[in-house]
Amino acid sequence: MLADFLDNKPLYYDKIDYTRMPRVYKRIKNALRIPKIIHLVGTNGKGTTGRFLACALHSLGYNTGHYTSPHILDFNERIWLNGSNVHNNILNKAHKQLLLLLTSQEAEALSYFEYTTLLAIFLYQECDYIILEAGLGGEYDATAVFDNILTLVTPIDFDHEAFLGSDIKSIASTKLNAVKTKAILGKQVHNEVYDIAQNIAKQKSLSIYNYDSYLDYQDSAKSVKIAKNNNLPCYLEDNLRLSIAALKILGLAYDVEDFNEAKLFGRLSHLSQNILIDVGHNTLAARSIYNALKENKYILVYNSYKDKNYKEILTILQPIISHVELIHVEDDRIEETGKLVQVLEDLNVKHKKFETINEKENYLVFGSFSVVEAFLKGYRE
Repeated sequence: MLADFLDNKPLYYDKIDYTRMPRVYKRIKNALRIPKIIHLVGTNGKGTTGRFLACALHSLGYNTGHYTSPHILDFNERIWLNGSNVHNNILNKAHKQLLLLLTSQEAEALSYFEYTTLLAIFLYQECDYIILEAGLGGEYDATAVFDNILTLVTPIDFDHEAFLGSDIKSIASTKLNAVKTKAILGKQVHNEVYDIAQNIAKQKSLSIYNYDSYLDYQDSAKSVKIAKNNNLPCYLEDNLRLSIAALKILGLAYDVEDFNEAKLFGRLSHLSQNILIDVGHNTLAARSIYNALKENKYILVYNSYKDKNYKEILTILQPIISHVELIHVEDDRIEETGKLVQVLEDLNVKHKKFETINEKENYLVFGSFSVVEAFLKGYRE
């Protein structure tokens, strides 16, 4: 069973062998049919941009797969095919078949993300298009070993500095070096990303365009209507426009209805009238949420990984926080409660342990996929 196999692999690694995935893929690539791949790199917005594009391509009649990560509750969330998450029976069958292509040593050595990336590619062999979302990386990411027809670059900001570098130049260079032939840049928060992209394009003879160069007034009008129809928060609208630019560069005509039901769960999603959840976990996500919600106050249900800049995140969100309720999360990477409490007290933010929902209050659940997962498990019980 796939679940048992993956349970024996750690989800996260302190060090990554970047030669392993290319080596394994090179050996088995002739046994795989690789459809047209659209690769997604960036810091924030990869999941929603990919889902917008995947839903539109499927609506236009193309057999489409969307590989995204991580998942919130069920592994199936990572592997979407033609409108729904792939069923467990199909996953387990593909898992058995993939193991026949790999040696036992390869199957054991591949990381959780590397193996699931290969599994997705194996499942998507009959697709017309695959929307393939990178993990935390760029040029060395497991998803970067495959040839692709286009790279989409969502906003690049600080995150995963231990792997990507501590400055925007290093982070952007690592992500942009994943571009194979041509790319479209989404709206960036750091202007130097545009300069880095053009330098890389010149050095490697690539074509890298800004997303707005593909959009005309009709696209702008359609994007406004799509956003309204799908009740999209403002910070997702640029991701929508990036996906529309991808359709334009592919030469595909689209209509507003092609994006119906395209929103990805967990991105400022309403669980009920008084509960919003968002899997964001960095300062860029915090700023986007603040801008979307700044007219109201919320109880923030929160926790944070040790490597996140939670002081800055909480500072950004502080104007919309009435108080913070710290939720328990079972994960070795979660920060010690005492350190979070100290930051909250330094910021003069009232806080307590999360226990239950008061139907008369408004809640924002934010901090990571793990925070949202912990909340949903309790909420659904």
